[in-house]
Amino acid sequence: MDIDHNNLSKLDLNLLVALDALLTERSVTRSAVRIGIGQSAMSHALARLRTLFGDEILTRGPDGMQPTPKATKLAAPVREALARIEAIVAPPPAFEPATADRVFTLGIPDSTEILLMPALVAHLQQAAPGVRLLLRTVDRIRILQDLDAGRVDLGIGVFEEGQTHHKRRMLNRESYLCLFNAKLVGIEPPISLEDYVRLPHLLTSLVESAHGVVDVALAELGMKRVIALTSPRFTIMPFVLREAPVIATMHSRLALFFGESMGLAVSPPPIDLPDVAISMLWHTSNDADPGHRWMRETILNLRAQLPQPLAPLRG
Repeated sequence: MDIDHNNLSKLDLNLLVALDALLTERSVTRSAVRIGIGQSAMSHALARLRTLFGDEILTRGPDGMQPTPKATKLAAPVREALARIEAIVAPPPAFEPATADRVFTLGIPDSTEILLMPALVAHLQQAAPGVRLLLRTVDRIRILQDLDAGRVDLGIGVFEEGQTHHKRRMLNRESYLCLFNAKLVGIEPPISLEDYVRLPHLLTSLVESAHGVVDVALAELGMKRVIALTSPRFTIMPFVLREAPVIATMHSRLALFFGESMGLAVSPPPIDLPDVAISMLWHTSNDADPGHRWMRETILNLRAQLPQPLAPLRG
């Protein structure tokens, strides 16, 4: 339905508040007390309402003030409109995890999903069984548009700086580790730079690019690597590493998890790679929402349950 904004802007919405009070109390004096204004101000509001609607609104009868037929028809839609406005501007209701019935949409790469979701889902089933999660795969480029459009409530990952209406909270910093099948590649940790460049690599890229942070670091040394596979998903990597004589370089916590669960060797990379920040990102419109705040705090509290990174040693 189209709205005539120009015509609506001329209306003082306080008049509808006064109209609802007048039709409820059927008294100028009691209506003034009800909404906290003086009697003369309410009388003035009634006069303006009569002009606005071209109707007396209230008339005096033997039993006191009575609404006109037109005012009677206005009563229900005016109260409904005010209730909707109140719902829009009222602060969000308190959030009780144990009884909450809510869906949170998280934009999260599978690298973080693998580490965080087991602990988060287990916690929700115990503390907030009515809270459900809807996961979306997003990247650092699209996340801001998804937050602005309301398609995502909370982004988790490696993100560029947002705009002034985006909030950020760092979860942890990540270094890098190498991962490989020691038997298939014929080497043991720590891996040398010569072997690192010689072996074919796996690359995970959430954008359409076969160039990553490792390639930048190698280029500074005048070197390059051969990339045997590029995929947007981390979950495939340990299965390929288990069966093929290749190597992957990934965030340390994920490498530790894959190494332990899949029997793969873990080694510090033989090149200097910059640490990255894993952050939560959300729209400021959700900043004060009690349920959203609870979800953010819950995720922050679960950080201690994530695998811990190894010290960045060099071989």
